[in-house]
Amino acid sequence: MKTILKFKVALLFTLLVASFGYTQNGNKIDWTTDLEVYKSQLESRHIDLYHSINKQTFDKELSRIKVLSDSASDFEVVLELMKLTRRIGDGHTAVSLRHLDTHTFPFEVKFIENEWRVVKISHEHKNLLKASLVAIDGVPIDEVAAKVSEVAQFVENKHSEVVRTGSYLTISELLQALQITKNTNSAEFTFVDLDNKKITVTLEALDKGAAEKTANFVALSISVPEITKPNSSMFDYLWYAPIKSTKAVYIQFNSYPTFEDMQVFGEELVGYITENEIKQVVIDMRNNGGGDLYVGVVLAYALNLADTIDWKQGVYVMTDAVTFSAATSNSALFKQLLNAKIVGQPTGSNPTGYQDMDQFELPNSKLVITYSKRRFELSETVTQGIQPDEFLNYNWKNFSQGNDNMLQWVIKDIKH
Repeated sequence: MKTILKFKVALLFTLLVASFGYTQNGNKIDWTTDLEVYKSQLESRHIDLYHSINKQTFDKELSRIKVLSDSASDFEVVLELMKLTRRIGDGHTAVSLRHLDTHTFPFEVKFIENEWRVVKISHEHKNLLKASLVAIDGVPIDEVAAKVSEVAQFVENKHSEVVRTGSYLTISELLQALQITKNTNSAEFTFVDLDNKKITVTLEALDKGAAEKTANFVALSISVPEITKPNSSMFDYLWYAPIKSTKAVYIQFNSYPTFEDMQVFGEELVGYITENEIKQVVIDMRNNGGGDLYVGVVLAYALNLADTIDWKQGVYVMTDAVTFSAATSNSALFKQLLNAKIVGQPTGSNPTGYQDMDQFELPNSKLVITYSKRRFELSETVTQGIQPDEFLNYNWKNFSQGNDNMLQWVIKDIKH
């Protein structure tokens, strides 16, 4: 499972949002060898390549792409390869473009209550924070999203498709390759603000390095007054804190540390639970894109040593559409091992399906192809994500005001 450690949530989202960085300088890629390697390596390495697409259809589509590569641009070939890879049908088998130079428009969106809401944007356009994106270069956002969703990678079900689509919506090369925008690094974006006023602005895309380094952004974040992150926490992405006016502890689990660090974290956590006679535990797996599921099992092992916990009905696991890969597996295991109640949205990956990601690189294009090495069966039936015991969605009114309505529901349930 060492390879999974390479794909913690930060790297996973880097893979996710990478785009089409080929320059149109006349040095066209020789795709013949790449497509042969693509097929041969997937057939030899993937645990079950033809579980969703039959070999005849796969070969036919790959032959079509080979013919297309003689006359099409590199962008068009990559797009077709991404569409074919999506048909393989698991969220860990994908075309990753992380080695390519990309440009990203300076905002982020989240799909809440059927609208693409701006949750982060450059300070220069801070007046558009909380606005809804409705068009790009005059193309309605529903049409844009439909086109982008066809090529978005790391998609396992309808829930992760929405998350991945949102991540690709701001990539300039992708939008142009899909013939949505007219220019490479600038486009007109139309928003509707909180006063229902339409605002159209021209935005310039940032190269990937600038987008990652700049701090000149404003963003929405959600929280509850009952929980305060401690200054002494080992990690920004993994920490625990008491829930005020309760005998409960909240664990934010956004990403995975090393096996050894989780052991240390678990020992410290159990010591705190025992000393304070904690009765309820909330494990927040929202926004966790995956890592090493066996590291998550270490947390379950540690918690199991805490005898003060109400093991009949005192453990909650929170999930959303971002919860993916090992985070989905751990959520399913926590339900089984810790008798946890799942609260929130269905997960972006499935508890029974193909996982344990590895990769190889195509020789000419340098595209990284990821694939599944194992199949996990953590539920008796194949479902569109883990189905929560208590379905909750983000409420935009609360979200826009910085309030976490899902976590508020859990705290209210604990107090009752």
